[in-house]
Amino acid sequence: MSPGLRASPLHSWHRANGARMVEFGGWEMPLQFGQGTLAEHMACRRAAAVFDVSHLGTVRLEGRDALGVLQSNLTNDLGKIGPGRAQYTHLLGEDGSVVDDLIVWWVAEERFDVMPNASNTASVLGAVGGRDVTAERAVIALQGPAARQVLAVTFPEAASVGHFRVTRLSWRGTPVTVAATGYTGEDGVELAVPAEAAVGLWEALVGAGAVPAGLGARDTLRLEAGLPLHGHELGPGITPLDAGLSWVLAWGKPGGFRGLAALEKQRAAGPRVKLAGLLGEGRQPMRAGYEVALGEAVPSGTAPPAQLTSGNYSPVLARGIGMCFLPVGVAPGTTVLVRGRGQELPAKVVKLPFVPKAGSGAGGAGRSVAGTPVPTTAS
Repeated sequence: MSPGLRASPLHSWHRANGARMVEFGGWEMPLQFGQGTLAEHMACRRAAAVFDVSHLGTVRLEGRDALGVLQSNLTNDLGKIGPGRAQYTHLLGEDGSVVDDLIVWWVAEERFDVMPNASNTASVLGAVGGRDVTAERAVIALQGPAARQVLAVTFPEAASVGHFRVTRLSWRGTPVTVAATGYTGEDGVELAVPAEAAVGLWEALVGAGAVPAGLGARDTLRLEAGLPLHGHELGPGITPLDAGLSWVLAWGKPGGFRGLAALEKQRAAGPRVKLAGLLGEGRQPMRAGYEVALGEAVPSGTAPPAQLTSGNYSPVLARGIGMCFLPVGVAPGTTVLVRGRGQELPAKVVKLPFVPKAGSGAGGAGRSVAGTPVPTTAS
């Protein structure tokens, strides 16, 4: 392992089982296992995959002041939920830019586990205080339409944890905090388990049929689901309004939150850009940084966006896909050219997500893009 990188409690298991390891956010984590990213991706869409996401931080706040601290710093309103629930929210700078997007697990009346992105844990800790307990646990994400069937075999109590619920349970005498959020567009849970018990729980899930998956599949899954990634669709110079995430902003929350004044000015001025999807005509993958040529699609006097924020190959759609910020006047169905590495890739602007969660459409029949049914078995 490279000097200075952190290791998950599952690191030795990954190495022993053929994982290709890469640096990510200051950690050495598995990019893929022996079957490869495509197989891991489709295992999550069709059945169940298990991901090591221990690189995500855990900042723990406890005591009667914890709720007030989070309310004054984070954009969403914890008053909408309560103990035993989870909430997606943002930490902003004074200019309204997204310092981090994170999940708050309201574990007990006076205990909150705040889950930042790996490289932002220190920033979140500095903003809200608390205690960094990242090194004390592993976080295992079990995702896919069969995830709860796997849990029914290995950890039945966890199988009944509802969407965006948080519960403290016991697995073979070990305390485990279970939250049902996810980052793939599929059903599933995250399990925060003490570091010393991580391998045992991981092996039990794999033994029950979950396919080990790495960061490669996690990225293609979140991209198909149209989910933003900090450092790509969120970050310096990008506000929640730019990213189409106004629903995380509790405008009327008593006391407000950091960055509120800047966002109120932006809201009054009207939207500048919107986050949109680009669906390629062919199988060639798009990549972050590729230029987007809009031509006549750009309204007069509006500067076109420079590049894709994210891009890859969609295993479900068998096409290249990408996300970028477009001027608000560019409508879905607009044809553009995506240029990079000597290629010109025709694409159309589409609404996100590329691949809605199975069952979310009329009658629950398969998945669709721009109203066109796409079989879930596409490869």
